[in-house]
Amino acid sequence: MTLACALPHAAHASDETVEITRAYIEAAEEGYRLRADYAFELSHGLEDAVQSGVSLHFTTEISFTRPRWYWFDEKAVTAKRTHKLWYDVLTRQYHVKIIGSVAQPFQSLDEALFFIRRPTRWVVAPRGALKVGETYNVSLRMGMDKDYLPKPIQVNAFNNSEWRLSSNKKTFQYRAE
Repeated sequence: MTLACALPHAAHASDETVEITRAYIEAAEEGYRLRADYAFELSHGLEDAVQSGVSLHFTTEISFTRPRWYWFDEKAVTAKRTHKLWYDVLTRQYHVKIIGSVAQPFQSLDEALFFIRRPTRWVVAPRGALKVGETYNVSLRMGMDKDYLPKPIQVNAFNNSEWRLSSNKKTFQYRAE
């Protein structure tokens, strides 16, 4: 999908949904990488929460299943990756950290959100995890993970539509190379 095709999708994203505007799998030396782009905006309530010191976590989940006629589909690979977004009042910088790696500072919320919306290619499966030549159904979902919120905020988040920020499950096929 070209950039011109991806931009109209971003305009349709509402405050309460994440739209997966592009998603595909690439075969590489180190394994199979996900390339995905997302379109979403934070509501005013979420922006205020971040600027007040609440960290937001955005989790991407992916799974590869292989259809079988004689039994349930074979679950070949499942993976999950979480981005943490927070604001540091002392340095007046936003930070984004992929859980398990080093945080990156950003001068504005828009820059930090751009990093989350257009993540780096992520190795979701090592070489050999998929059978070459087989076709897999790939399911992808991305959204704000309320499980990481402090408990008092979790209660409000489950009852407040401003805190429901997630995508529908996107499913596509991939033939392993």
